[in-house]
Amino acid sequence: MKYIHLRSRSLKRLLSIGPKNKFAEEPSKADQINIKSSEETSLYTERPQKPTWRCYSYEEIHQATNGFHRDNLVGRGGYSEVYRGVIGENKEQTIAVKRLTRTLTEEQKEKDFLMELGTVGHVSHPNVCAFLGCCIDRELYLVFEFSSRGSVSSNLHDEKSPPMEWKVRYNIAIGTARGLEYLHKGCQRRIIHRDIKSSNVLLTANYEPKISDFGLAKWLPTEWSHRAVAPIEGTFGCLAPEYFTHGVVDEKTDVFAFGVFLLEIITGRKPVDGTHKSLLSWAKHFLKDGNIEELIDPRINYNEDQEEIQRLVFVASLCIRASAAWRPSMTEVLELLEGLEIQQDRWKMPEEEAEEDEFWDFDDLDDDDDDYGPETPSSHSSALSA
Repeated sequence: MKYIHLRSRSLKRLLSIGPKNKFAEEPSKADQINIKSSEETSLYTERPQKPTWRCYSYEEIHQATNGFHRDNLVGRGGYSEVYRGVIGENKEQTIAVKRLTRTLTEEQKEKDFLMELGTVGHVSHPNVCAFLGCCIDRELYLVFEFSSRGSVSSNLHDEKSPPMEWKVRYNIAIGTARGLEYLHKGCQRRIIHRDIKSSNVLLTANYEPKISDFGLAKWLPTEWSHRAVAPIEGTFGCLAPEYFTHGVVDEKTDVFAFGVFLLEIITGRKPVDGTHKSLLSWAKHFLKDGNIEELIDPRINYNEDQEEIQRLVFVASLCIRASAAWRPSMTEVLELLEGLEIQQDRWKMPEEEAEEDEFWDFDDLDDDDDDYGPETPSSHSSALSA
């Protein structure tokens, strides 16, 4: 009975602000100032709007997934299962239903559900996985748009499929940068994703990237420069030094992980290989020497796409700097990827800091497991795809 009581107090109170309520009331004067300030720094900021997602009944999602049939199970994490489903009178819409299965306390499962709902329920961008709604009947469910081509990781590393063409890789890099820049600058509140990686970027039928898995995401208030987070959670090989060592989180945490993501696209290598050697450690020597041809995926024709490859390599080298202060913002990353003239002097680090930057090496760390910290309800949410 305690679980039912919790839901009536918190979940149902939250979900009572659905499409028929006054969710988008006129903002206060303080909110108006914050909105105006955000508008000056981003093209995506809009005034508060009513949520577009809705509450599904258990009968709807049960029918959509054919009773959560095992043939529709497309992914399973420590705390969640994801099922493919179809809804609509003519079964015209394909969805991904995430069922939270945390084995700890029901109170913690509810808290995790509310935290993710509070993030995905307020984002809307072509390069962020679309949240369609939720269900709180019997269990806790989140409903997302289904991405038919799977994750970037599954496409990039599938040895049975033809290698991913460079133009597709480059467009994925730009699209993902746009989505991440939106999370940092375009939302009313700054969102730090904390787990940007190739398995959390999904692809549509047209290879349009969609950022997914907001289980580790954190709000960052406007007046805060950063926040401290414990425990340290994420994926080995993608964690920024300041986050791994001190739990410090801000936009530059995501920038670092995006740099690793770019390296993965460029090299065709995973963030950590079978010998537990990080991609960063392998690539840093080539980056330092400017040996791009040894760095890139041998399946790519370097001569045909030389300019774009050099641009991506340069941006990646900026993003993975150990010093957060010397990493670009995602706005700057996007500008560089989209063709802004590269000014080497603008990004040249002082000699002392450059030496310290070279000192950081992931291979000095103990990496007994690829994922750090307890797995979150949305871990492996690349399963929002086939």
